[in-house]
Amino acid sequence: MQPAITDQTMPAEDAAVAAGFEHFYETLRRLTPRGPLSLTAASTLRRLERSGPHRLCELYAPEGISQPAMTQLVTRLEKEGLAERTADPTDGRAVVVSITDAGREAVSHRRQVRAEALSALLQGLTPEQYEAVVAALPALERLSDLAAEQAS
Repeated sequence: MQPAITDQTMPAEDAAVAAGFEHFYETLRRLTPRGPLSLTAASTLRRLERSGPHRLCELYAPEGISQPAMTQLVTRLEKEGLAERTADPTDGRAVVVSITDAGREAVSHRRQVRAEALSALLQGLTPEQYEAVVAALPALERLSDLAAEQAS
């Protein structure tokens, strides 16, 4: 049950959850392998992997960057063989960006390295703590879905 919000203030529990997420986000960033992909590049490739090809104009806002910055990023990803641009089949004036096999491999490698590092950390939890993390996964997925819905 969600605590009542009074005087337009955030419940203390929500503030604690936000702080916990921030701390865990920092941990995940440290577990992410250093390499040629920036966080934005990796996120863009994951989006293309997960959701399929997108028009260039659909990619920049969810990543929190400008359209010119996304154009530069896609150009770099294309030069590195990680993404490709093709004409939009429904509108020849527009460009569609999709992930390549090399892009999928790069995303998979980052995911694998991070998963291995996280697995090592999970070994330090008690069985009860581990079960609590596993039990929270559906709620975390739903939060991610809600955030994606709000962004679109």
